[in-house]
Amino acid sequence: MLDVFLLGTGGTSPVPERWLTSCYIRCDGMAVLIDCGEGTQIALKEQGLSFKNIDAVLFTHYHADHTGGLPGMLLSMGKAGRTEPLDLYGPDGLENLVRGVMYIAHRIPFELRLHIIDGRETGFTLGKLQIKAFEVYHSVKCYAYRIDLPRNARFDAAKARALAVPVRLWGRLQKGETVEHEGAVYTPEQVLGEKRRGIRMVYATDTLPVRAIPREAAGADLLIAEGMYGDPEKKENALKHRHMMMQEAAKIAKEAQVKELWLTHFSPSVHDPLYWKDHVVEIFPDTVISNDCIHKDIPFPEDPEE
Repeated sequence: MLDVFLLGTGGTSPVPERWLTSCYIRCDGMAVLIDCGEGTQIALKEQGLSFKNIDAVLFTHYHADHTGGLPGMLLSMGKAGRTEPLDLYGPDGLENLVRGVMYIAHRIPFELRLHIIDGRETGFTLGKLQIKAFEVYHSVKCYAYRIDLPRNARFDAAKARALAVPVRLWGRLQKGETVEHEGAVYTPEQVLGEKRRGIRMVYATDTLPVRAIPREAAGADLLIAEGMYGDPEKKENALKHRHMMMQEAAKIAKEAQVKELWLTHFSPSVHDPLYWKDHVVEIFPDTVISNDCIHKDIPFPEDPEE
């Protein structure tokens, strides 16, 4: 199960009922934040989510509408008694961001561990989550994130019985452990069946459409993508500042055959993003014009035989 909360859906500057960009992902006791725009900690509190226990923050880039909530959130973490290190991931320049944050929030009682993302794409693991950062095209260095939650292969009880594997060892083998028992060694490969599909989501904002997005989002359960404008007359402005139109995001979702698209990062000039819903749904029916704190629990898909 992957719990996804889109905390803020605004771009550039906040407007009433629309905080700036932030996404909270929870899985098996681990919490990951993507970006930390103004209002992030307020949105967390409104949803009853704990900022004290966030394990990592992933930054797409360092524009203020994606980072402005960081100093206050770090201070609140400290006041809540956090002592565990916090991992920060982002493009080159992360040191400068943290240096600026520490200048105004210098009493942070826990370590900030910095991880610089470099190259066209980079992979790393956070708990059970496999994360891939891939470069997109904005006015500054910017990354999108693909997040995968793999699923253990189905346990084949018939294989286990044929090998006389004690039942009490089955759980460990299904979790991927190799087990030694009374002189015999049992491996997961001996008792597991075919691999099963896990969960995939992709978060891509502040970018022109690039081929990497549909490639990485292929078949994803959820694509969260920028929809800066809906009005076709704003296309030139989007190109100038390297942002994506709602219709372009919908075309990407259709090409990638994702299960659902959430649009986010709306320009403050877009007073009612829902106005453009019919235009976008015509391209990709499973499109959601997101609002702050939209939430979705993504379960593992059912197996065909289940």
